[in-house]
Amino acid sequence: MLRTTLIASLLLCAVGAHAQSDIATLAAAAKKEGVVHSLGMPDTWVNWKETWAQIGKVYGVAHQDIDLSSAQEIAKFAAEKNNATGDIGDVGQAFGPIALKKGVTQAYKPSTWNDIPAWAKDADGHWMLAYMGTISFISNNKLVKNPPKTWDDLLKGKYKVTVGEVGVSAQANSALLAAAIAKGGSEKNLDPAFKFFAELARQGRLSMTDPSVANIEKGEVELAVLWDFNALGYRDKIDPTLYTVAIPADGSVSAGYTTIINKYAKNPNAAKLAREYIFSDAGQINLARGYAHPIRANVVLPRDVKDKLLPAAQYQHARPIQDFAGWEASTKAIPRQWQEQVMIFNQ
Repeated sequence: MLRTTLIASLLLCAVGAHAQSDIATLAAAAKKEGVVHSLGMPDTWVNWKETWAQIGKVYGVAHQDIDLSSAQEIAKFAAEKNNATGDIGDVGQAFGPIALKKGVTQAYKPSTWNDIPAWAKDADGHWMLAYMGTISFISNNKLVKNPPKTWDDLLKGKYKVTVGEVGVSAQANSALLAAAIAKGGSEKNLDPAFKFFAELARQGRLSMTDPSVANIEKGEVELAVLWDFNALGYRDKIDPTLYTVAIPADGSVSAGYTTIINKYAKNPNAAKLAREYIFSDAGQINLARGYAHPIRANVVLPRDVKDKLLPAAQYQHARPIQDFAGWEASTKAIPRQWQEQVMIFNQ
């Protein structure tokens, strides 16, 4: 009971009386709806499990999730419309503006709105980054004897490399961008990355295995290119001694994820309350416990949470997305270019 009371207090912390009243009204409406249906927010991703559990305990809102990619979430919102089965989704940074342009989102600014950097949010509150990740390598030490530290190291190995669903997944697309940046490319110029992965394909080393925690645990993935929060989470869930996680020393990219609330949500108040909680101190700490970097810089992380993250020195050559318009345009072209420039060699 004490923990539940503390969590509720954290949500109301540092907001005025009017905001507290608004949150209480929202919480009552959400409790009446009784459930929130999410897309792409499963228990295994950035500690969503604990976030949903706390929302359930504190506010009496149950939760169900369908795990989809960013593109699939937006497509589902658009296709179902008034028959919506999803209330809220979590999509990669480039997909927030895409969802807004498709007209499938509704705006909601949490009470911590002013703590979110201007570059990390839509001015009207349709999307806002909640956390950041950086592209990393995770390798199985039994299968990869010399864990790579750079993209160049990756080309010299004998093991297979998996990046997931390029063109569909924000994580896989960001892996492509990270390789491009390391090889002199940019948000507008992914050619170096396509050449890099085409070479892996020619070597017969590009794996189409899903880099899920289950497949990694089964030993079906030798090396995967993943967000650091997924790589660290999977490592610690399975066996911390069996895997090496590293940020590519020759270049990587950091990017964020944003919630999008379905314009046609059947449980809009529950979805808004979920966003409210995600941006509270408690919600941001939960994300950090899931190895992500919270967007709010004014949240003090507990020592045990900080100790779980990679050393800051590993991020020296990782940079955030700088050209948002360029990256959005490139994202749209990735599916065709990946097929034409990479998969043609993956026979």
